Amino acid sequence: MSNEPTMRTITQDSFGGPEVLYLTQVARPAPLPTEVLVRVHSAGVNPVDWKTRQGGGMAQVLGDPPFRVGWDVSGVVEEVGFGVHTVGVGDEVYGMPWFPRQAGAYGEYVTAPSRQFARKPTTLDHDRATAVPLAALTAWQSLVDAARVEAGQRVLIHAAAGGVGHFAVQFAKHLGAQVIGTARTAKHDWLRSLGADELVDYTKERFEEAVRDVDVVIDLVGDEHEETSTRSLRTLRRGGTLIAVPSGASPGLMEKARAQGLRASGFLVEPDGAALTRIGDLIEEGAVSVEVEDVLPLAEAGEAHRRGEEGRTRGKLVLRVAS
Repeated sequence: MSNEPTMRTITQDSFGGPEVLYLTQVARPAPLPTEVLVRVHSAGVNPVDWKTRQGGGMAQVLGDPPFRVGWDVSGVVEEVGFGVHTVGVGDEVYGMPWFPRQAGAYGEYVTAPSRQFARKPTTLDHDRATAVPLAALTAWQSLVDAARVEAGQRVLIHAAAGGVGHFAVQFAKHLGAQVIGTARTAKHDWLRSLGADELVDYTKERFEEAVRDVDVVIDLVGDEHEETSTRSLRTLRRGGTLIAVPSGASPGLMEKARAQGLRASGFLVEPDGAALTRIGDLIEEGAVSVEVEDVLPLAEAGEAHRRGEEGRTRGKLVLRVAS
């Protein structure tokens, strides 16, 4: 019998529904030079996880199963490889390692380059910290790097109450923008408390008829759902920018935008420990809050996916990995 250390993890052997996810034992990884081994306390659940499980999302990168989904982690550094200087054994860290390659965040340990992690905000426990990386980095990079939002601009955020959306509302407000969000009426008071200036219930009125003269649209829904990106072009003033996050910007969408004097761009988030440090500072300053809908045990990853796919969550769903 091998004495190689093992760990619990969630894996899948085929594409399909939440039922394809199952708990198993695999060999525990070891860090290479410049990498760290992190003992995962909690793992965040994101739409890209269940899209990949189904055969979309990052399945084009991971290939055919078996593979392990999940990219958000919060935990403690267990071991460091040669050349690591940013964190040490015992440090509490959070990050989005390896995206879009396999990270296997739904497991007890992950290894990744040390600079893909940042020190966990001291004001957050692991369950709330793991809700931050992928969602917050998506919001931050789409607003700051892709759209280059400036103070005084009008920013429309679709799915404002979701995991990415509730961060985007807060970051846009922090950047000095006037923030407009789409969400169901039941979530409007909460979004106002986060900084939203205007809100539209997309189930009761067409947002493109209610909103005008927008500088930037952060579309977290995509053309796959009622042509949200294409309809969003009507809300933009000339010279405005549309960032289409989940399904990207098709050639047809970009051509329509160009014809109207607009810019449309796709987006894919990338690991960024430096940005996570900045985001962590905002969290510790009280300028940004983190919303967690529920925390489920690791073995219930399939249930977390099922609930997430319903599209009714406020903030994030989290898996508690550490027993």
